[in-house]
Amino acid sequence: MINKFRDDWCKAKFRMLTVAMLISTGFGCCQVADVDNSGEMAGATVTQNVKLSSDSSGFVLLSEAVPDAILEIRYYSTYNFVGDRIDGYEEPLAFLTKEAASALKNVSDELITKGYRLKIFDAYRPQKAVTHFMNWALDENDVRMKKYFYPELDKKVLFPQGYIAEHSGHSRGSTVDLTLFDMTTEKEVDMGGTFDYFGELSHPDYRNITEEQYKNRMLLREVMLKHGFKPLVEEWWHFTLADEPYPDTYFTFPINSNSL
Repeated sequence: MINKFRDDWCKAKFRMLTVAMLISTGFGCCQVADVDNSGEMAGATVTQNVKLSSDSSGFVLLSEAVPDAILEIRYYSTYNFVGDRIDGYEEPLAFLTKEAASALKNVSDELITKGYRLKIFDAYRPQKAVTHFMNWALDENDVRMKKYFYPELDKKVLFPQGYIAEHSGHSRGSTVDLTLFDMTTEKEVDMGGTFDYFGELSHPDYRNITEEQYKNRMLLREVMLKHGFKPLVEEWWHFTLADEPYPDTYFTFPINSNSL
């Protein structure tokens, strides 16, 4: 069993490195035609059956679309599971597809009436950021942030267990990581666990927390689902627009003021 796990992990590491090299260098890519009646997007490429695009025309600045939201873009800072600013996060901004931003505005409007604001940790994530995560996962010696984000796990299992992947739904532009901010206490709502914690504690239905913490998770979940988002079973903070406009496309443009 140990030898099988080691072999599977080595294969996974080789696959990660190969994909990272393809994405960063452009090898193995073929051009996709410009926009035509078939609906293909300009600037799109296909890498190993994954469609990549640099076309940002379907995105909006979240702070303009949802002005009541509070931004704390963790991957622009060094307070994240890697411990460095992540590639592609060139300014502390958040982008979403127009459709996801419109739905999130409805979420925000409802929560405002209940005394809360949304606090955004992450939204659109450039593919190069995901590649950064993969390269970090390959370096088993870099465990600077282990005690904060994955104290219960050996770093070498993060990829095999799905915590780190070759592609992220965030790169499709309709996924958002967020929490609630209580306007009365002027603090984040207590969810019983921190954003980006790798472990069972982050599962939305985890019950070894207080009843108030669980109710807080369910409030966020219920309002997000009501307005068209779907949850992730492993992360209480993670939601994707159910009817996302680009379900098969992963975007590559960086997060900066010139991208939109």
